[in-house]
Amino acid sequence: MIAPMSANVSISLDTRILDLAVCGISRFGPQTASKLALALTEVSPGKDVNNVNVGDLLNYLPMRYEDRSGMVEIRHLYHGLEASLDLTVRVAGGYPVRNRRSFKQRLYIFKIGATDQRRTGPQVIIWWFVSGARAQQIIQYNAKRFVPGTRFIAFGKWEWDKHGTYSLRLNKPDELELIAGADDEDGEVEIDPKLAAIHVGRRVPIYRKLGEFRTKRLREIVHEILARIPDKSIGETLPADLRKRQELPARADALRQIHFPPEDAALDDYERARSPAHRRLIFEEVFWLALGLLVKRGQRIREHKGATIKIDDAAKQRIATVLPFKLTDAQRKVVKEIFRDLRSDAPMNRLLQGDVGSGKTIVALIAMLAAMENGYQTALMVPTEILAEQHARNIKRILARTPYRVELLIGSMKVAEKRALHQALAKGEIDTCIGTHALIQERVAFKKLGLVVIDEQHRFGVMQRAELRARGLNPEVLVMTATPIPRSLAMTVYGDLDVSIIDEMPPGRTPIVTKVFADNETDRKEVKQLLAREVRAGRQVYVVYPLVEESEKMDLRDATKRYEYLRDRVFPKFSVGLLHGRMKGEEKEEVMRRFVSGKIQILVSTTVIEVGVDVPNASVMVVEHAERFGLSQLHQLRGRVGRGAEQSFCVLLASDKQTDVARERLGIMEETNDGFRIAEKDLEIRGPGEVMGTRQAGLPEFRVANLVRDLDILQAARKEAEFYVNQVKSSPEAAKMIKRAQSDARLKLAAVG
Repeated sequence: MIAPMSANVSISLDTRILDLAVCGISRFGPQTASKLALALTEVSPGKDVNNVNVGDLLNYLPMRYEDRSGMVEIRHLYHGLEASLDLTVRVAGGYPVRNRRSFKQRLYIFKIGATDQRRTGPQVIIWWFVSGARAQQIIQYNAKRFVPGTRFIAFGKWEWDKHGTYSLRLNKPDELELIAGADDEDGEVEIDPKLAAIHVGRRVPIYRKLGEFRTKRLREIVHEILARIPDKSIGETLPADLRKRQELPARADALRQIHFPPEDAALDDYERARSPAHRRLIFEEVFWLALGLLVKRGQRIREHKGATIKIDDAAKQRIATVLPFKLTDAQRKVVKEIFRDLRSDAPMNRLLQGDVGSGKTIVALIAMLAAMENGYQTALMVPTEILAEQHARNIKRILARTPYRVELLIGSMKVAEKRALHQALAKGEIDTCIGTHALIQERVAFKKLGLVVIDEQHRFGVMQRAELRARGLNPEVLVMTATPIPRSLAMTVYGDLDVSIIDEMPPGRTPIVTKVFADNETDRKEVKQLLAREVRAGRQVYVVYPLVEESEKMDLRDATKRYEYLRDRVFPKFSVGLLHGRMKGEEKEEVMRRFVSGKIQILVSTTVIEVGVDVPNASVMVVEHAERFGLSQLHQLRGRVGRGAEQSFCVLLASDKQTDVARERLGIMEETNDGFRIAEKDLEIRGPGEVMGTRQAGLPEFRVANLVRDLDILQAARKEAEFYVNQVKSSPEAAKMIKRAQSDARLKLAAVG
């Protein structure tokens, strides 16, 4: 066993958690160090047990704070008061609760009767439940700890109970702080008054449980580490002039205060993550990301592209004659932005956002035509074969009277067909190729690839995109997504792309009627009547379920069983099909083809139909257990209908057990069809990681920042980052900062191009 080193061994942010075992920290040996290191790896992306360090521990921030600074006496208590009392045990013990559980799972209550030092009021009660196989041992242990005469501090919300006394119910007795008596399982170690002082008489941090470590033990470890780290070991990362402009405290002060707020601090600011300490750490986190993304974008702008594209009035006129309808103002604005990119010396790297049905594809086609007018080949890559077939069909129809050759390239084609297409692409005989990931396979070579359009960007990995770019002469890249990302976030999430938004729907579309129904007999009868009426009128219906197999825990319906029920019992005269995630690719494609062709009238499905198949004849979307879906997901599902001229409906069936938040979410769906408004609301409720899927959207993990809550700080950080990027040539400090930003590991996540 390694002998502990003296308490004057210095600790820095880079000290490994495993090495803390020899730094003389109270009750912190090799076993505790290993457990803490392991627990920290769960909340420290990219770290393992051997390299997780003190900096990672100090980035594990309190979830809330308690003000234990003021002691009150019993006579000052009132119902609902949250306060600390300095008490002495008068009586303590445990007793069973009758008729609550079986004999094997006996439930007990441990109760302490206590008075304050000056006996200013009647005895108060502190109690908690004890259960499990070791319940008797736990009761005996607590009885030894809380013998009459033991002095302790109790903090919490005091309530006036039915027995006519003030009581405090605890979830865990850990937070009772013994001032005199034994506080370990052997009953041999006296309470350390210094340790006790960490938990009482001050503002204290409350942490989420980390592995086996509860808030009390974490508080002790963090407190001792902070006491042992000198300020000089907490290196400053932001320049003094920036800190002054933004009124940010030093990094060392921020780290100390975020864990243990000063006595004069407004705890409300801490609870809202608006304390100076919070602002400093949030700013630091988003500033380095913003700087890195700006640098990355600047490098791209300085790259020289292989393709040079000229767009004169004659070319514009030829493109206009091909278009099947007049563009909306929003579409025209975006086309101008794309043309500006195409004419520039730097390769285009643009994200085109537009709600479901806003006309992104026609804008992408205009960009493709501009490239083809200049003799370049173009590629359109989509996530599924059905989508590829759909795009190919539509684009071939639009370009039928032009000299351009449009071909489809997908994995399920015969080998001979694929080989012929590969040869034609390599010779430059194909102008536009539409396909899935088959487009980026090694044997696919383009003669003169000038533009790549990628539909539903979040379904493709960074590597796939890079591979497709490598096929040509550093081509233009246009990414399309129907997943609405609020304007406030787009520049952060896709900081290395230019962002265009189509925020206007084409005229003549009938808005989809959305209605929430309860999961009961009356409402279901109404829904059944709607479905029968629409199918008899020759239209088609989606019925979507959240899972494939039943889950007792989530109380959800099984899509397969419901499919059989709808097919055999409810709609025996109609053609009902099933589509779910466990089916093989070919099976899924076949079911969708039958639905697209109208052979299937009612399609029962899991959320695999979320991305973009166009079935103009589908007029009803039924979503079962709608409260289980995110808003943005529901909006994407709703976008599968309403593509024809007929009135379409979105039916949200929600459980009677839904929460207030779920009711509020579904209410927004009834109110609006605006995907951006819905995305804003979804972000408010669920946060960015869950809405976008961190890996899918290229969104980096933040330890302190929240992209919705901290938008003001985010914008300030971006302005500061722009300032330093502009200063790079004249300021050695700015150059040094940019070098550091380029090495930020998070940018590997945020890279989308």
